[in-house]
Amino acid sequence: MPHLSRRRLLQGLAGVSTTSLILPSWAAKPKKKIGVALLGLGGYSRELLAPGLQLTEHCELRGIVTGSPEKIPEWQKKYGIPDKNVYTYETLAKIADNPEIDVVYIVTPTFLHKKFSVIAAEAGKHVWCEKPMAMTVEECQAIIDACNKNKVKLSIGYRLQHEPNTRTVIEFASSKPYGAIKSVKSEAGYAGRGAPQDDWRMDRNKGGGALYDMGVYPINAARYASGLEPVAITARFENDLPEVFTKTDSTAIFDLEFPGGLIANCATSVTRNMNHLRVEAEKRLV
Repeated sequence: MPHLSRRRLLQGLAGVSTTSLILPSWAAKPKKKIGVALLGLGGYSRELLAPGLQLTEHCELRGIVTGSPEKIPEWQKKYGIPDKNVYTYETLAKIADNPEIDVVYIVTPTFLHKKFSVIAAEAGKHVWCEKPMAMTVEECQAIIDACNKNKVKLSIGYRLQHEPNTRTVIEFASSKPYGAIKSVKSEAGYAGRGAPQDDWRMDRNKGGGALYDMGVYPINAARYASGLEPVAITARFENDLPEVFTKTDSTAIFDLEFPGGLIANCATSVTRNMNHLRVEAEKRLV
């Protein structure tokens, strides 16, 4: 099958297919549409999420949260969002008083995910957060704890565990129709050229670079294919454009070691095209 990136898939799908990407399982077939407020009105929200929400059966774009006041008039005009459903980053906590908003969808740079996810949860709103979930394990746990404490649901913007081919890979790891796995090679990347130096994607401390951006794909592919969790990692960073990537990596090469000694050779990049999962096992499928 031709490779479909997450961005291309969201651009190309409509109707029920788009709903399946955005709507988590806990919200299946609600009695009324789920009111969503997008927090962060950058290109991903503008070009993909907002248009996608217009195509969903069970969700509805009802509010916006932004740190850029100049964006508000355009969004209100395009999507019919009333003044009462418009918030700034500073007034986000007041969303607690708005019954029209059920979910806050966090679409900011990664280093801000924890801050806004916790505020949304404490406001009593369900949290959808883009991947990667946060900068550290501790930040991820803080988001989980806030959602549990306030009895709201948490969903991360990652779809592949629901994708049919991936489900097959996961099932194979359990049933082992090919016998014991001998080796795994997992790679995911694209040949971009980087962003402007003042863009958060070019700063590791804000969640930029290959590993934060694309690393989830080869890591999860290796986990899904093996059915195991890694116990050790050996890694190195490479920089194809050192004059551009001055604050972060452009490529990460790493080996994941799993229980029993299985090694997964992995790589991810934002300057090299790679999209590959290969699993060597005792016998071939027939």
